[in-house]
Amino acid sequence: MSITHAVAAFGAAFLAGMINSVAGGGTLVTFPTLVWLGLPPVIANATNTVAIWPGSLGGMWGYRHELRHAERRMLALTVPSLVGGITGALLLRWTPPAIFSELVPYLILFATLLLLAQEPVQRWMKRATGHSPHASPRWLAGAILFQFLVAVYGGYFGAGIGILMLAALAILGLTDIHQMNGLKNFFALCINGVAAIYFIWARMVYWPDAALMAVAAVAGGYSSAGIARRLGRQAVRRIVIAIGFGMAISLFIKN
Repeated sequence: MSITHAVAAFGAAFLAGMINSVAGGGTLVTFPTLVWLGLPPVIANATNTVAIWPGSLGGMWGYRHELRHAERRMLALTVPSLVGGITGALLLRWTPPAIFSELVPYLILFATLLLLAQEPVQRWMKRATGHSPHASPRWLAGAILFQFLVAVYGGYFGAGIGILMLAALAILGLTDIHQMNGLKNFFALCINGVAAIYFIWARMVYWPDAALMAVAAVAGGYSSAGIARRLGRQAVRRIVIAIGFGMAISLFIKN
């Protein structure tokens, strides 16, 4: 690994750890970086999952005070997170590399559009759930199903799952954005954790990049919780959206 390669991988993972904790969408930085550094897309995706997973742990720890006051019913979303995460990982393993390479620009574009639509979706969720019985079994069952689908996508590719999980938490009536971010990081830990275990077992991970980026992701994830409280998310979102569109366009051209 050259110094340039190491610096690019470390910098992308540190930035992704910060982005995932503050706004979501860090994979839009790390995954294309690994592809451009020469890793095959499937290996880059698996390596990225393993590398970024510890960042969710750092981000969750940064919001540990808010998580202490979270409702116990939120733990119901843990099961669909785990089941969906391993399902998505298996789908990635079964996807032929050539087909996944063709899908990559569309996946990045889709995740970028999700990030772009985050605020309108959250405003709609706030209006839709403002007078609804959030605690009813039907709402909880709907959130569990939604979380399972999010987890399948997360295990397969992952960019943008934070936005979708925030929507699921809004369905259940949560309004504290810091608590929602803490829960989002916990569920991402579950989704990416089971996917990462499978990718390691299947020998789909390029370890020189994964180990270096894991350290950077933890540092970025932990440090960003305080930054989120002081600076907010708008500027970070705009940067990630710009990066996402740029990466999608460049990969469309490359393909």
